[in-house]
Amino acid sequence: MTTRRQVLAGAVAAGLAAPVIADEPKKKPMLKGNVNQSVAFWCFNARGEKWDANKVCTVAKDLGCKSVELIAPEHWDALKKHGLTCAIASNGMPGAPFMRGFNNAKFHDQIIETTGKTIDQCADAKFPNVIAFVGYRFTDPDDPKSAVITTDDAFANCVKGLKKLALHAEKKGVTVCLEHLNTRDDTDPMKGHPGYQGDDLDFVAGVIKKVGSPRVKLLFDIYHVQLMHGDLIRRIEQTKELIGHVHTAGAPGRGELDDKQEINYPAVIKKLVDVGYKGYVGQEFIPTRDPLAGLKQAVAACDV
Repeated sequence: MTTRRQVLAGAVAAGLAAPVIADEPKKKPMLKGNVNQSVAFWCFNARGEKWDANKVCTVAKDLGCKSVELIAPEHWDALKKHGLTCAIASNGMPGAPFMRGFNNAKFHDQIIETTGKTIDQCADAKFPNVIAFVGYRFTDPDDPKSAVITTDDAFANCVKGLKKLALHAEKKGVTVCLEHLNTRDDTDPMKGHPGYQGDDLDFVAGVIKKVGSPRVKLLFDIYHVQLMHGDLIRRIEQTKELIGHVHTAGAPGRGELDDKQEINYPAVIKKLVDVGYKGYVGQEFIPTRDPLAGLKQAVAACDV
């Protein structure tokens, strides 16, 4: 088969002007297929250069990702247009949803109602997961000086509320993923969550085990686990039966998955593959430079 280079070389050798050859079509990256990758919408929409739903979907598909997640239902038509899924949906709680969680019984009715509606929407759209949170340790999440919920009460409240929600999730075939978050980084509201009561992975895993439902799983956020515990590969081994969804970001700082951060992402993602994890890995870093370049780098790092 004659290549473009051979045609050009032959023309030059014959003293002819180089023929005009149409640009070869750009090839989309071919991922290895061992990891289902997703892009967190808010990271590329809420800060800096704001990409709309169509832009995020187009980029995700071009990079070989299968999902755009944490994107509001009004944008789900864009997902379908691009042949994408929503790997995990927000729970529908207003404001910062991680502040009001299952640890505080006074929020149970509201959380169960709003998350239940999202579960229904996910079931209709055939989307797999919905996010859930432990919540802040203060009886008034907006007032750090208010009374503190004890660890025992928080555990019991989480189990009680999630068991109730699990009944609906089981009927609808949608999984609720409870997220572990770090409380160490106080530099930015989205880099760390001082006051969050689910900052101990063993606590969160214990709640999920006690609930005992196949439709209540762990959201293993690699960035947050690194900041609170480290020992990522062993932690994956310990929680492998519980993991329902995974998030990424560079540590510290929650930036790109580059050589300026400390996590060996290929090794960590390979461990997920080795333990048989079949769910989604959501790219949830906050861009500090060209977002497309950072996303390409992240997708490549997790393509093991």
